[in-house]
Amino acid sequence: MYLKERRQIALHVACGDITDVELKDNNLIININDGMMYDLLNDGKRELESALRWQGLELDIVINVKKVELSSQEKDIKKLKELFGDYLIVKGG
Repeated sequence: MYLKERRQIALHVACGDITDVELKDNNLIININDGMMYDLLNDGKRELESALRWQGLELDIVINVKKVELSSQEKDIKKLKELFGDYLIVKGG
């Protein structure tokens, strides 16, 4: 509600996609996979902390971008794409 009232709609919507969080040492740690989401949350960090204070929570926001590990098959396909470029066509199966 706080973010919507302050016309921070994109930030409000982004918060709805957050599913991996931790509380540690007065920090709300938000774990995300997406770099674009990081930029949005990092730029809106002050507003997010204000929204938490509005709800009576004195927490600092920490944004953590998780590294996504590729499966061995994904690694192989990535390597082949590097070698063959546009000549490689991968079909799902």
